[in-house]
Amino acid sequence: MAKLNINGKVRDVQAEPDTPLLWVIREIVGLTGTKYGCGVAQCGACSVHINGELQRSCSIPLSSVKAADKIVTIEGLSANSSHPVQKAWAAVDVPQCGYCQSGQIMAAAALLKKKPKPTDADIDEAMTNICRCGTYQRIREAVHQAAGNTRAADRATRRS
Repeated sequence: MAKLNINGKVRDVQAEPDTPLLWVIREIVGLTGTKYGCGVAQCGACSVHINGELQRSCSIPLSSVKAADKIVTIEGLSANSSHPVQKAWAAVDVPQCGYCQSGQIMAAAALLKKKPKPTDADIDEAMTNICRCGTYQRIREAVHQAAGNTRAADRATRRS
């Protein structure tokens, strides 16, 4: 039995120590917003925050997570999609298929926590998640908008 603090709630989970955290979150806890993509920590669909750091949960065994660790999933980012990144994602209309978006949003939120006013280069360096639909330009625009960068607001105005 392991204790996990997920989205501010301590949960007792029963799983083998080598079970990936992703499967614990999805299958045992029932939070399905975090997605399975590649299983080898390359695509980022499984991204969560652990103690404020972006992590790819598909490659983290349950045994390496401590009871004191604070795990935040897309469901825990905000109770009603009011996080600035979630609002910007909707305003810019980022998703196409939407599969990778929870991981993208978690990556963007982590970036903005470290760099509140990122440049295009900062965004390109930090946003390493894969989007099969290729919405990278809209992702960049949404990150700028969430940061309150006036350039993003100017681009959105021109686009309408």
